[in-house]
Amino acid sequence: MKKFRGKRRYFRNLKKEENLDAYNLDFGSDSWFDFWHTHLDFWGYGNNSVKIRKAHNKAYLSLYCKLEEKLEEWGKTYQLWIEISNEDAGLDAIFIHSVNPNADNFPFKISNLSRCDKLPVYLRDVINLNEYKVDYYESEDDSEIIFVIQSLKDGNPLNSESVL
Repeated sequence: MKKFRGKRRYFRNLKKEENLDAYNLDFGSDSWFDFWHTHLDFWGYGNNSVKIRKAHNKAYLSLYCKLEEKLEEWGKTYQLWIEISNEDAGLDAIFIHSVNPNADNFPFKISNLSRCDKLPVYLRDVINLNEYKVDYYESEDDSEIIFVIQSLKDGNPLNSESVL
């Protein structure tokens, strides 16, 4: 494994990606989101260290809070969630979805979503379970587990059991 050089610059840039200014998102009256998403750890550096993975997860939660605030002001129904892959940090992403002209796929539902009883080490001390709901599902080929994080107070849930 190669040494991770430029950590200070990398995490300074990660901090910039937590701000909404880094994205060209339109929250106008005629705007919509069709599974818009971003990967903060595109290169998968979090696979090398729990400490790095936790830093990325904290960045996802920070961005989530800012997006949630902006979406509340937007005034339309939406779904906002974070997906964390158990196997590959490069697949972790934050998603926004709403009614859109591309397809009749809102609200999006994940049928095999189950409640998470035990958080993995890279989510412990990062997720406040009084504010967020953590569920999981297995990928289509059952090769990995995907954790789904949603706020308890806003948006539309990804499963049909509960209402946020």
